[in-house]
Amino acid sequence: MTSLRRGRSLRSLREPLVSEVTHPGLSARGRTAEGSDEPQGAQGARAAIDRPGEGTGAELGRRLREGERSAAPAALNLIEDRSPAGREAAAALLAEVSPAALGDEAGAHLVGVTGPPGAGKSSLLSALVAAWRESGRTVAVLAVDPSSKRSGGSLLGDRARIEHDPGDDGVLIRSTAAAGRLGGLAAATRAAAQALAAAFDVVVVETVGVGQSETEVEELCDTVAVVVQPGSGDTLQFLKAGIMEVPDLLVVTKADLGKVARAARRDLAAALSSLGVSETPVLSVSSVPPPEGIAELAAAIDQHRGRLDLPAVRARARRLAALSEFATEHGERAVRAVGGRRAAERTLGELDPALETAALVSLLDRTAREADGERY
Repeated sequence: MTSLRRGRSLRSLREPLVSEVTHPGLSARGRTAEGSDEPQGAQGARAAIDRPGEGTGAELGRRLREGERSAAPAALNLIEDRSPAGREAAAALLAEVSPAALGDEAGAHLVGVTGPPGAGKSSLLSALVAAWRESGRTVAVLAVDPSSKRSGGSLLGDRARIEHDPGDDGVLIRSTAAAGRLGGLAAATRAAAQALAAAFDVVVVETVGVGQSETEVEELCDTVAVVVQPGSGDTLQFLKAGIMEVPDLLVVTKADLGKVARAARRDLAAALSSLGVSETPVLSVSSVPPPEGIAELAAAIDQHRGRLDLPAVRARARRLAALSEFATEHGERAVRAVGGRRAAERTLGELDPALETAALVSLLDRTAREADGERY
């Protein structure tokens, strides 16, 4: 592993890197406990932190690294705990599933599925999950929902709308909350995807809504599919929002509608051509039994993954995650203290690409403090 490159602004890195980043929580799957501000998941995570052995962050990370999928629910509960002890345990967990611990990038395919509400994402994922399971692959889905302002939990519960066999231990579906993030992804969702990637073959991140400010899923995932509903005017909205820069694939749902669906596919292909990205595939699918186009979509997703320089894609994802977490935790003043976003990206790009997100956040924190004292 290459060592950190030295620079004038990085001289304080002679000390060990220690993460100070917070992880805004994933959603609780129940109500807040009476008399407590903590979601139920955080309370369960607290018990795991206090209990040595199989429930500790490092041990959960090792179990995931060894492919023990039964550790995933406890790991997600731990990651959603925002207490200092929870953050420390989550950092230990993530260190165990980092490229340094794995010896390489995690083998899972990180797939982003995004699109407007009502476009048919949950029905599409139900069919895709079934197709992946038929091919012998294990699947985890993080369904990102809007956050409740009262409990911090997810509101829509897409987890309940994605059909799967609840007795199949090769499938994990979890609703998570956006935690007020405009980009649709809380820091804990990124951490959860990293953790699950060590134990599952496919990790899907499904987000609600799509637009220029809601493209963080592209920063996290290897492959992004944008879902479009025929006859909804989505094509014009995508052109206005600049969303055409995001998808690796465009998926027109409800192909059973016939003429309307075919027209939507033609409009999207024309829009892509006008933007000079005509190589982006546009596929039509129908989730109405018997499903149509699902096998072709699964194959297109695999083909995109096969063309990637995966280490470079994952290193970029960690850099962008670190910058996002740093800005969320400390604000734009801190970002300016490190020279702005582009300067921060350049600084992070000069480091060992295998460094985990927590170490990169700590680096930015120390660089900003060096430049701006303790004021930010």
